[in-house]
Amino acid sequence: MSRKRKHEHVNHERWLVSYADFITLLFAFFVVLFASGQADKKKQQRFANAFQQAFAQMALFEPHSKEPSLSDSGSGTPDEAAKPLELPLQAQDSGPEIQQRIQKLVQENTGNGAALKPGDMSTRTVQDGVALSLHEAGFFASGSAELRPQAIAALRAIASQLQGNMIRVEGHTDNRPMHSALYVSNWELSSARAAAIARFLLEHSTINPSAVSVAGYAEFHPVASNATEEGRSTNRRVDIVFLSPQKQAPAGVAAEPQP
Repeated sequence: MSRKRKHEHVNHERWLVSYADFITLLFAFFVVLFASGQADKKKQQRFANAFQQAFAQMALFEPHSKEPSLSDSGSGTPDEAAKPLELPLQAQDSGPEIQQRIQKLVQENTGNGAALKPGDMSTRTVQDGVALSLHEAGFFASGSAELRPQAIAALRAIASQLQGNMIRVEGHTDNRPMHSALYVSNWELSSARAAAIARFLLEHSTINPSAVSVAGYAEFHPVASNATEEGRSTNRRVDIVFLSPQKQAPAGVAAEPQP
């Protein structure tokens, strides 16, 4: 008589092996994340220590502090120590001296073999001082804020004449609508042209950057009628306004009355 085969016992808990493996891998993953986070903190600490040492050598941070010092350990009050560093301005020229200097510059850089034509630069007296007008024909292509190559020599000459007087670089256009991929209106074009001139002057002179401001006026400050092509050409310009001494007070500070 043959023996009856015993039925094998089915283990319904085999899933626990896979689950345990998954938990082990998950634990290892979080260990790696934690270790990476600790390494980043160490790098940040090393960067912080390096910056602290660099600023300590410049006497901007106290040796024992991670924060900027609000008071000077030496002489002077805390208010004086908290003031930002300022580069000294050079001596200022008077209005007549500026006018003579700019007129001479225009004569030397227009006509008589110069890269610019006589009408590409002009000067005039304005309420805030003396304005040197750089007309579009000599300095920019139509609808562009990129400087023409023939204007570089004149701009270098202007940069060499920048001294102690503050300047305001103003962009102006005519009243014809402007719309392109770069400039959706005359506001953007006039501002971009003024910024291009100001940037060139700052890069090629020793003028204090705090003495330079930029403005874009679009078509709303014309010096000629926009009814004619000649007038529109005159209005398309960038004015470098050499501010008179009484107009050179910083923003928010009233200028002292002149005697």
